[in-house]
Amino acid sequence: MHDSEVAVLRLGHRPGRDDRMTTHIGLTARALGADRAILVGEASNAAETVTDITDRFGGPFDVTVTDAYRPILRDWEGDIVHLTMYGEPVEEVTPDIRERHRTDPLLVVVGAGKVDFEVYDHADWNVGVTNQPHSEVAALAVFLDRLFEGRELDREWVDAEREVIPQATGKRVEDC
Repeated sequence: MHDSEVAVLRLGHRPGRDDRMTTHIGLTARALGADRAILVGEASNAAETVTDITDRFGGPFDVTVTDAYRPILRDWEGDIVHLTMYGEPVEEVTPDIRERHRTDPLLVVVGAGKVDFEVYDHADWNVGVTNQPHSEVAALAVFLDRLFEGRELDREWVDAEREVIPQATGKRVEDC
């Protein structure tokens, strides 16, 4: 679907409070075109859920958990986008990000709660989907859709055990 890797780095996971949000960050990253998610903190339950969904509904997609995000930011060999409501408007900067992403891996940083200022400094772009309070899951979804210009919706899933069959009403899931 795209030339270079897209990884989503989820910062600030707060156990108990952010379990569902962190899981949804991973699921959104997977469904909307990223190649992998890196979850920081005590997020093993979220990682297990995303891995289970990938096993059942196809990949490729990878999810890992780490305790330290600073080395990832420092050592990333590519561009870094930090999604924040304080950033530049997504519609203004996404064309430049898309152009650079053709050859450079992209790390998309999604925070929870207050993000250390060093994240803003490491980012090549601080991007705001809106400058109003909103969900980080929504910000990630809008950003990835803008980045891939809708192509992520046509993704081919491999090694799926199950497949959702689109239809006007009802739910249909078939074994592959």
